[in-house]
Amino acid sequence: MAAEHVVFLFDVDNTLIDNDRIVADMKRDLERDIGHDQQERYWDYFEQLRTELGYADYLGALQRYRINHPRDFGIIAVSYFLMNYHFANRLFPCSLDVIEKFKQYGETVILSDGDMVFQPLKIERSGLREAVDEKVMIYIHKEQELDDVRTRYRADHYVLIDDKVRILDAVKKAWGARVTTVFPRQGHYAADAKETARYPAPDVTVDRIDQLRDYDLARLRAGSRTG
Repeated sequence: MAAEHVVFLFDVDNTLIDNDRIVADMKRDLERDIGHDQQERYWDYFEQLRTELGYADYLGALQRYRINHPRDFGIIAVSYFLMNYHFANRLFPCSLDVIEKFKQYGETVILSDGDMVFQPLKIERSGLREAVDEKVMIYIHKEQELDDVRTRYRADHYVLIDDKVRILDAVKKAWGARVTTVFPRQGHYAADAKETARYPAPDVTVDRIDQLRDYDLARLRAGSRTG
């Protein structure tokens, strides 16, 4: 009998990399470089766009700021921050080790949401693109693109690692027993008890991504429910 083919799908923000700290660093630097009112204005545009688009678009918010305030050159500080940030310093401990371990059992792939400039830059500069052998998918709403995911990476079984229970639940409903959902309880979404309580518990929950070093494929599969 042929061995089961497994694909591990890794989210990025607050799953492999501490995006909350990146945002905190950005807010601190903007407060220093352009002042409180200007940085608050930038984040207002950012939240507007996130509501409209459904994902974080840092560069889109920058462009919206520029359109509305064409003579405010101080906002260029956002560009400098995003282009020069050392993303590898914000990887959660042992993130790369977890990816490397799961390569024993199948393919490892990045499955992320985001814009088409900053998100690829983050994945590249952090070393995550290299870690997954350049297998990267970035959608607007990844839970709506599961047919494309399955076409690109066919598997007998999937393991999805993501910090958002909403995403985990949506994929579980679509794929049922063909996916094991893994919830690393990291970041502000995972810490929102009211939000997480709205959905069934994922198959596997860990407090930190590094704890997955203690899991082999059999242990992950043992936690799978049918849907």
